[in-house]
Amino acid sequence: MASTEGRNTKRRNADKVVGLVNTGATIYAGTLLTRLAASGNIVPAGTASAGVAVGVAEESVVGDGIKTVEYSRGCYQFKNSASGDLIGLGDIGNTCYVVDNDTVAKTDNSAARKAAGKIIDVDAGGVWVEVG
Repeated sequence: MASTEGRNTKRRNADKVVGLVNTGATIYAGTLLTRLAASGNIVPAGTASAGVAVGVAEESVVGDGIKTVEYSRGCYQFKNSASGDLIGLGDIGNTCYVVDNDTVAKTDNSAARKAAGKIIDVDAGGVWVEVG
């Protein structure tokens, strides 16, 4: 039922999040992460059966079914794809897509790629992406 008066809504900061690393998955600090659709466990971005990018790893971790990884949400720079998937200044404001754990592309490759985030800027170093 909709509120009919003011309420004290719970709040938490979402710039740092922790997730369980999938067994056998190797996470590298500074790389894009996603969650598996079935379990919600953390895996490197670009992994089959995973969803959209959720953040960037704060540390390197090898999953053993117990270890977790802290990841951050925010604006990060990643490698730009090549050829027809190269992201340019005209793409700022659009969604970009995961190629692998540190590369983003202009297209979803016929729905084969998941969203990495919103393109914030493009420069000689790569593509700035708002992740999470």
